[in-house]
Amino acid sequence: MDTLISKGIENTPSIILDKENGIFEISGRSLPENAALIYNPVLEWIKTYSAAPNPTTELVLKFEYLNTASSKLILDIFSALGPIKGSKILWYFHDDDEDMEEVGEELSELTDIPFEFRTY
Repeated sequence: MDTLISKGIENTPSIILDKENGIFEISGRSLPENAALIYNPVLEWIKTYSAAPNPTTELVLKFEYLNTASSKLILDIFSALGPIKGSKILWYFHDDDEDMEEVGEELSELTDIPFEFRTY
């Protein structure tokens, strides 16, 4: 399976989805004008991955900022990950960023995937 890598720029996140090395990470600022353009390839990759996933899948999310359109698509990603056994979300936020902590808490309430909160 091909690795999906997208280098983030000012208002779009960096994305690394690497089955072989077990790296599943989205990080940075997510304020794209067209969030679907950024996140639809992620959804397609996860759908393909779900046919033969790794024993565990830890999606690392390290957002500096996340707009509403991005949040909606992140929930779609959670829905795609939900049926994959061994899935877990690792939500990272700066230790002084209460807003991103709160966004993570709100998103965690909308999914059945185990969530773990970590500061950096």
